[in-house]
Amino acid sequence: MADVSTGPDERDEPLLFNALLYPNRSLPNAGFIAVMTVVIAFNVIAGIVYLVIGAWPVVFFAGLDVFAVWLAFRLSYRQGRLHERVLMTADELWVCRVLPSGHESRWKLQPYWTRIEIERPAKHESQLKLVSHGKTLVLGAFLSPAERGELADALQEALAKCRLHDTTKPDA
Repeated sequence: MADVSTGPDERDEPLLFNALLYPNRSLPNAGFIAVMTVVIAFNVIAGIVYLVIGAWPVVFFAGLDVFAVWLAFRLSYRQGRLHERVLMTADELWVCRVLPSGHESRWKLQPYWTRIEIERPAKHESQLKLVSHGKTLVLGAFLSPAERGELADALQEALAKCRLHDTTKPDA
């Protein structure tokens, strides 16, 4: 299995492939502030109107509405901390997955025996799979179909170069 004590960042070998994968986040911080400003302003105005007409319990629910929107964004941004890193040298292919909680999992594969599987053309439900010795690792599940296809092509090209490099090594 994987030698966890010596990770991919501690190697002196040149990298043949290096990719850092993050989920897509379409709303930057400035957009979040703008959306929350609009939600708060709308709820404050609505709360004042309902307070004036005597429906004071609605103010409580307007506050809950603001809290619910904030919580949804908070959970979404937390999920955005998920990332995967793919590193390949001539002898090793490393996949490191860091969950939003900070827990990191690492897998070490041999590039010569690893193959890429992805449905073509890449669809929403298509998965990019690394297959080696009968085991399968799904990679970049949070990427768009086009991004998974591009990653599969780039990784396939790097694996082909690695195999070519392996056959040109002199026997020891």
